[in-house]
Amino acid sequence: MSLGADRSYKMKLRDVENAFKYRRIPYPKRSVELIALLAISCTFFLFMHTNKLNSRLKEMEVKLQPSEFSALGLTSNHVSGHDAGKHDDINTLHGTYQYLKSTGQILQLNAQDLNNTPKADIDVLFFNRVPKTGSMQLIELMRQLGKVHDYEVEKDPQNGGVLPILELPEQSDMIENIVNLEDGTVFASHVNYLNFTKNEQPRPIYINMVRDPVDRVVSWYYYIRAPWIFVPGRRRSNREMPNPKWVNTEYDQCVLSGEKVCTYIEGSLLEHVGDHRRQILFFCGHDEFKCTPFNSRLALQIAKLNVEREYAVVGTWEHTNETLAVLEAYVPRYFADASKMYYSGLHAEKQNDNPMKPHISQEILDMVRRNFTREIEFYQFCRQRLHKQYLALKLNDLRRVDKSLIQLEAANDMAIRN
Repeated sequence: MSLGADRSYKMKLRDVENAFKYRRIPYPKRSVELIALLAISCTFFLFMHTNKLNSRLKEMEVKLQPSEFSALGLTSNHVSGHDAGKHDDINTLHGTYQYLKSTGQILQLNAQDLNNTPKADIDVLFFNRVPKTGSMQLIELMRQLGKVHDYEVEKDPQNGGVLPILELPEQSDMIENIVNLEDGTVFASHVNYLNFTKNEQPRPIYINMVRDPVDRVVSWYYYIRAPWIFVPGRRRSNREMPNPKWVNTEYDQCVLSGEKVCTYIEGSLLEHVGDHRRQILFFCGHDEFKCTPFNSRLALQIAKLNVEREYAVVGTWEHTNETLAVLEAYVPRYFADASKMYYSGLHAEKQNDNPMKPHISQEILDMVRRNFTREIEFYQFCRQRLHKQYLALKLNDLRRVDKSLIQLEAANDMAIRN
C-alpha cells in the first residue's frame, strides 16, 4: 500500500470514530419529561424513607452513645437508683447484659422464646399477688388501663385474711372460678401458684410482682402495726386491741431480742396466717411439705421452674421502667400504653405506704439477710429474668433497625447505579 493510500485510510478511520463518539440520538420530548419525573419521585421517596430511619435510629440512640450498652437504647434512664454504681452486678440490667455477652448467650436472646403469653389457653389474666410488693399499685394501674382497653379487674376480697395454702377442694374451686370468668378479665388474689394443667383446666395468663425479701418483711412488720390497719380489723372481728408493747416495739429491737416473729430459722414451717416471710411460697404452690419450709432449696427450685414455665412476667417496682416495658410487650392485650398511663399520673398513688416506718440500721438488715439466702436468690432470679426479657426486646428493635439500614443501603446503591 502506498504512503498516500495509507494516510487516506487513517483519515477515514478517524472520521468513523468521531462519528460514533459525537453521535446524537434524538429522544421524543415527552420521554425525557417522564424520565425526569420518575427520577424526582424516586429521590423524594428515598428521602422520606431515610428520614424515617433516622428518626428510629435517634430513638434507639444508635451511634449517638459511646458504648454498646447505649447502642441498645439502655441509657442511665433505664438503670434504677437501686442499681446505681453496681453496673457489674449480674442482678442489675447492665450486669445481666455484660454476663450474657461474655457467655455468648446474647446471640441467642429472643423475645419470642421468653414469652409465655401464647401458651395461655384462655384470655384471663391471673395476678396471684404477693403481699407487700406494691400489688395494689399495679391493680390500680390495670383498672385505669381497663377503661381504655375494655377489660374488668376483679379483686378477691379475701375477707378471712390471706390464706395462701389451700386444700385440694379449695384449689379446684378457685381454679374453676377463674376458668369460668369472661374473656378479657383480670383476677387478683393473694394465693399461691395454682396448677391449672394438673387439674385438667385451661391455663390463664400468669403475672406477679416481687420485692427485695428483707425490705418486704420489714414493710409487713410495720404494716400490720399501723393503727389504720389493725384498728378496723380488730373491730370487724370483735377481737381485743393489741398489746401496746407489741405495737410500739421497733423492728431492730424485735430482731435483737430474738422474738419469734423476727427470728428466721431455715426449715421452719408456716405457723399462722400472718407469717409472710416466704415470698417463694407464692410461686411454689400448695404442697405443705415441699413449699412451706422457710428458705428451702426444694421450694426455691420448684418456684423457679414455675416462673420459667408459667409466668408471662414477674416484675418489680424496683425496676419500674423495665417492668412496664416488658408488660407492654409481652402482655399487650392488658398493658398496651402502660408506661404512658403510669407516668401521666392517671394511675393511683402508691398504695399502703406507711410513713411511720422508721429507718432500719444496715447492721440489722445485714444480720437478717444472712437467713434469707434462698429467698434472696429467688428474688435475684426473677430480676435477671425480667432483665433478659427487656434486653431481648431491645435486641429485636436493634435487629429491625439493622435490617432497615441494609435495605436503605441497597436502595441507595440502586439509586446510584441508575
